[in-house]
Amino acid sequence: MATAIFPGSFDPFTEGHEAVLRRVLPLFERVYVAVGVNSEKQYLFSTEERLERIRTMLADCPTVEAVSYTGMTIDLCHRLGAQAIIRGIRTAKDLEYEQTVAAVNRRQDPKIETLLLMADPDHIDISSTLERERLLHPCNSATT
Repeated sequence: MATAIFPGSFDPFTEGHEAVLRRVLPLFERVYVAVGVNSEKQYLFSTEERLERIRTMLADCPTVEAVSYTGMTIDLCHRLGAQAIIRGIRTAKDLEYEQTVAAVNRRQDPKIETLLLMADPDHIDISSTLERERLLHPCNSATT
């Protein structure tokens, strides 16, 4: 059974994340959206809120399961029997970072592939950081 994980903090899980995930669904029999938990990091949404948002957005995808995890992503792959890690790329900066992480993961287990998918042009400007800012500081849409 071909299994992949799509890891991230997903604070929050955005339309861009969803678009990347939906593109890989035909390639795998099971995909875990893996919500990373880092006690050193401040999140806007709790782990349970992030998981619930993902479950709601992907309720029509029976082959997707949202899980939380701590520790190394490669260890999660081993626990879940995943053969691939899915990552989305929006910018050259993302690509540089993800290439480094993929190289580290490959050294830890060369049998687990990292698949880097370019974001759809419609989602290139969507990021969790910008989404958090929008949620924290909504614009006054009233005109004067």
